Amino acid sequence: MVIYRLKRIMTDFSLSAAALVLGLVIAALLMLAYGRNPILAYRWLFYGGFGTYYTLMDTLSYAMPLMLTGITFAIGVKAGLFNIGAEGQAYMGAIGAVLAGAVIPRYFHVPAPLIIPLIVIMSMLFGMLWSLGPALLKVYKGVHEVISTIMFNWIAFYLTMYLASNPPFVDPQRPEKTLSIVPAGRFPVLYPLRSILTAAVFVAIAFCIIIYLFLTMTKAGFELRLVGANPDAARYAGIDQRKVILMSFIIGGLAAGLAGGLVIAGRPPVWALFGTLGNIQGIGFDGIGVALIGRNNPIGAIIAAIFIGGLSNGSRVMEPYAHVASELSRAINGIIIVMLSIPELWRIVSLYLRRRKVGGGS
Repeated sequence: MVIYRLKRIMTDFSLSAAALVLGLVIAALLMLAYGRNPILAYRWLFYGGFGTYYTLMDTLSYAMPLMLTGITFAIGVKAGLFNIGAEGQAYMGAIGAVLAGAVIPRYFHVPAPLIIPLIVIMSMLFGMLWSLGPALLKVYKGVHEVISTIMFNWIAFYLTMYLASNPPFVDPQRPEKTLSIVPAGRFPVLYPLRSILTAAVFVAIAFCIIIYLFLTMTKAGFELRLVGANPDAARYAGIDQRKVILMSFIIGGLAAGLAGGLVIAGRPPVWALFGTLGNIQGIGFDGIGVALIGRNNPIGAIIAAIFIGGLSNGSRVMEPYAHVASELSRAINGIIIVMLSIPELWRIVSLYLRRRKVGGGS
């Protein structure tokens, strides 16, 4: 068993390494086509993300919400679902954090030690509640989760934008953003003046570890993995697949909602949600790449999120030092992420096609 696991780890590592090299080569060709020096660009990309202690701290800050939105997609895949609703659930988690950490303390007295726990609970609750719509549509009406989660993402986008731009959420002094989280509700900055990393990163990592232990050490986690790997065997074993689907959506909603809340209460200097949602937009979709690169493993999601966070952090210095435009740097990051995602995406699609073939023949 141990030898099999080691062989699988080595195989996954080899595939990821080959995909990374291929992605770097393709991105280098793109840079050459635009007359840029790929060696210089890559030097600044990786130095800006991982080159110093303080840039690594900022990278962890960028990675923090991606670990959690990666969990949302990964837990869905484990249950045989394509839950891409993390984006909308993160929006709702963010507005829940503003409600708990800015609006409620503005009108009611809340003891200071309770504000951070309240933010965490409210953001997770809002994300979970938003996930119930697609979950119930899937369980009781058979609506495909890709269609329903995309619809709910757009509803959440416009609903959150409306809430963030109107009372009681909007800041009357700065109408481009919501009220800022009160100081007692802000996660402590670990390295003031040198980094934007806060203690919220420990909450994100702890959540990922808890989900890993849930999947590997509990009966419910085993049932969830069995439904995704072999639905027929799960059905013969008497597992309630509707319960498993609902559970996977709830866990995914908790994770994505927490991601949105931690961005608001755990990333300076704004401590608020912009009316355009610009400081939170995209973390749900980036989580899909995190999950695929991390092989839909909660621990792998931590590592993959740090890598993608490093690309995001490092790309900021490519334009001033390597003369790579921000649009081109985003394309470069996208190419690398897509290439790293292909091995796991291929495995998921192959498993899905095999399940359909078996189901069609029975």
